[in-house]
Amino acid sequence: MKKLFLNNFAFYLPAVLMSISSCKKDGASTPLTLKNDINVATSSALGRYLTNKNGLTLYMFANDADGASTCTGDCEVLWPAFTTDIANPSLDSTLRAIDFATITNAAGKMQVTYRGWPLHTYSPPGTNGYGSSSNVPEALGSTGGDGFAGIWFVAKPDYTIMLANTQLKGLDGNLYQKDYSFGAGLTTYFTDGAGKTIYTFAADSFNMNKFTKPDLSNNSLFPIYEQESIVVPSILNKSLFSAITFAGKKQLTYKGWPLYYFGQDLLRGSNKGISVPARGVWPVAVKDIAEAVK
Repeated sequence: MKKLFLNNFAFYLPAVLMSISSCKKDGASTPLTLKNDINVATSSALGRYLTNKNGLTLYMFANDADGASTCTGDCEVLWPAFTTDIANPSLDSTLRAIDFATITNAAGKMQVTYRGWPLHTYSPPGTNGYGSSSNVPEALGSTGGDGFAGIWFVAKPDYTIMLANTQLKGLDGNLYQKDYSFGAGLTTYFTDGAGKTIYTFAADSFNMNKFTKPDLSNNSLFPIYEQESIVVPSILNKSLFSAITFAGKKQLTYKGWPLYYFGQDLLRGSNKGISVPARGVWPVAVKDIAEAVK
């Protein structure tokens, strides 16, 4: 069984909880009972996202980039694991069974994953039917948990950029903080939809790939992120993404920075490229990076 890590995001300030605890409706129209165990809803604000059979929105957690469910204890009260005892849950016709699996989380529950991301519902603080304060599932068709703390997002079926919030650990074995000084700490950065880390190259300039050779002979070292579709978490500005053509391949860019993988990141959630050949040469792609120089 994959090792499950304790979540350091288990405690939330009450003020933060109360400020976003009211569910928001965003145009999605969801019936009380849906056809499949896992469905796809659509809203004008968020596009397509996953729901359970009762219409509750499903969410992904940036801390789970390596595929382990890190939301435990108080965190799971707010974000219950989406579980199943059905061997082959029925799916919306636009979804693929190969993208779904289950893991055993820290509470011993069979939690459903999508493209490796453990799935959750959202139960903000509220009042139950007996007049007592408790955590209750958000209203059907609501997406009030999207964007919570900048690391919880509706589970879209087709993310091409997702966010991880994990420890940086280079190929050299050292732990790095977000400024690439040595030490432990979480960093929020881009991955693809399956949790594979995305990098920028410090020597690149605006929409110019200066690393990859025209014959692609070094592409296995830091492979081009071949993508031109732009489906991103709601806290990212979609207009800042684009695509360039290099050696016949479409390479996704952000703020003019061409985006890459690292060939030795064999496991989802790995970010070993940050120390190759030295720290700062291949930083992980982050929301607040300065625009590439033109």
